[in-house]
Amino acid sequence: MTAHGPTAGPRMDRRTVLALGGALGLAALAGCSRPQNLIGTATPGPAPTGTGPRKILQATGLDTPWSMVRAKDGRILVSERDTARILSLSPDGNLTPLVHLPQVVAGGEAGLLGLEIIAASGEVEWLYAYLGTETDNRVVRMPLQDSGVGPVEDILVGIPRATIHNGGRIKQGPDGLLYIGAGDATDQQAAQDPTRLNGKILRIKPDGGIPKANPFAGSPVYSYGHRNVQGLGWDSSGRLWASELGPEKNDEVNLIEPGRNYGWPFVTGVARDARFVDPIHVWPSTADASPSALAIAGDIAYVGCLRGERLWEFPLPAGEPPAGGTLPGARELLSGQEGRLRDVLVVGDELWVATNEGADSRIIALELPVA
Repeated sequence: MTAHGPTAGPRMDRRTVLALGGALGLAALAGCSRPQNLIGTATPGPAPTGTGPRKILQATGLDTPWSMVRAKDGRILVSERDTARILSLSPDGNLTPLVHLPQVVAGGEAGLLGLEIIAASGEVEWLYAYLGTETDNRVVRMPLQDSGVGPVEDILVGIPRATIHNGGRIKQGPDGLLYIGAGDATDQQAAQDPTRLNGKILRIKPDGGIPKANPFAGSPVYSYGHRNVQGLGWDSSGRLWASELGPEKNDEVNLIEPGRNYGWPFVTGVARDARFVDPIHVWPSTADASPSALAIAGDIAYVGCLRGERLWEFPLPAGEPPAGGTLPGARELLSGQEGRLRDVLVVGDELWVATNEGADSRIIALELPVA
């Protein structure tokens, strides 16, 4: 196992207003605890009625869930940002704690964020987590077990943390490597510095090593000039798409190319500047989006939105995307029905959606294709 990353911290100047309740105050300790008590059952049933697609309620009573991932036995694992818990939702609807990670220090947008599972040689399943400690954001992994997890290992350390703009999405790509969305941690200029980890999409091997094919030799940096990447997903051609939060305007969906510069903080939206890659889709008003997670099913992208409180659907073009910042066929779903949407996950022939409503958060499922 190789753990990489600098130790320098970010500047803490605040640009965006998002005041969330206090930190957990947990010490940065190695290892984890394994509570086994049943939280409750979550028998699927009709969700609250409203116009739009049919919804099935999968779980309620979650506390600010951030990420969902499916294990090979069918369990859905869910991270809670502020409690530092990973919960397990069984196929029969039982919701139980899997593990509490005491090294997590939550505060603002930092805490226990993205999850991913990578199987090693078809046997051991490694559970990866992106989390905030007292001093940094980092990626860790732990072997997944039936009733808990094994020892926690650091995989990538030293990603700068701040009250806001922590990124946090982690996904395994079709190449078997781990991709990581790292926010600028309020240090805008760092996004333009390929030697720093914030404001980037990063790519590492499952053991933390640096792939030889990465665009910057010896570095986990895959693309740069990002403000706060929140969603990652691949289409059937293996192209990487990312959803990203803009400032007071110009939330984006980008088509990611290795080594390219996506412009932040010099430009947002469609700049038509040869130095930077223009986004494929832009929301001029953050009230329509504030995009969080992104999932792709059948070359249709689904983007869950926070402030926008809706789910956007985008048919992805097979060839070169059109210029101009608008994907044809985009439509909005669930507008104003489920509150803030934090994560989306394809589970079989369903799209699971986790809401971001504090202690009243829930998970619903929509049938695919979404009507």
